[in-house]
Amino acid sequence: MNVIPLSAYDLSLAALLIGALALVSVRMKLNLAAQLVVAALRTTIQLLLVGLILKFVFERAHPAVLILISVVMLAIAGREVMRRQKRRFTGWWGYGVGSVSMFISSFIITILALLLIINTDPWYQPRYAIPLLGMMLGNTMNGIALGLDRLIETTWDLRDVVEARLMVGESWQQAIADIRRDSIRSALIPIINSMSVAGLVSLPGMMTGQILGGSPPQEAVKYQILIMFLIASGIGFGTFAAVSLGARRLFDNRHRLRLDRLRK
Repeated sequence: MNVIPLSAYDLSLAALLIGALALVSVRMKLNLAAQLVVAALRTTIQLLLVGLILKFVFERAHPAVLILISVVMLAIAGREVMRRQKRRFTGWWGYGVGSVSMFISSFIITILALLLIINTDPWYQPRYAIPLLGMMLGNTMNGIALGLDRLIETTWDLRDVVEARLMVGESWQQAIADIRRDSIRSALIPIINSMSVAGLVSLPGMMTGQILGGSPPQEAVKYQILIMFLIASGIGFGTFAAVSLGARRLFDNRHRLRLDRLRK
């Protein structure tokens, strides 16, 4: 592949755009200049470190190293899911619901893709496993965060309605069924929109990267279709699991709404 190398000078020119955006935010009093600069610095430092780590990992392919990196990625993603919620469950549940759901969906789908679809040899080859798992976790994390936030916030706002339905004899599953469906739907809408306009409005990131890296467009398209199908499945199954666990946690064994289990 004929990859055009980028120098520090090239990247600094792109960084000037962030600087210009920060100046505009100062001018408009958006109070975002510092956040933009910090985010840009974090992106640079984090990606440079990841590049060094991946170079080391690629040269020493071993399942133990892959497992360690995967656990770290899952731990960070679980923390981000928890932080993005206005209200979240107290105790271990606040962190565990998102983490367990991402593990169930992202890890299983990634392993199935490596074993049955991409068919890498060995299956734990880091060059394929780590980027694929990273894309799965990143997108599933966003879907689960949206679904849980919608579930908790709507239940909180409609708590009188939910309790009224419980008082007339409905089970907790029936009382929260509409909220549960809307929560899952809200998590799936972004990926459905992305798939609907892929190739028409936007060229997805992985496909663009492969084309810039010199891959034939036909192969880049095939991989992008695969990735989008895997991501949609990961978001869907992950959100089903997270919303189901979250909905169950909102009620006790006597079908009573337990909002005291939420951190305000």
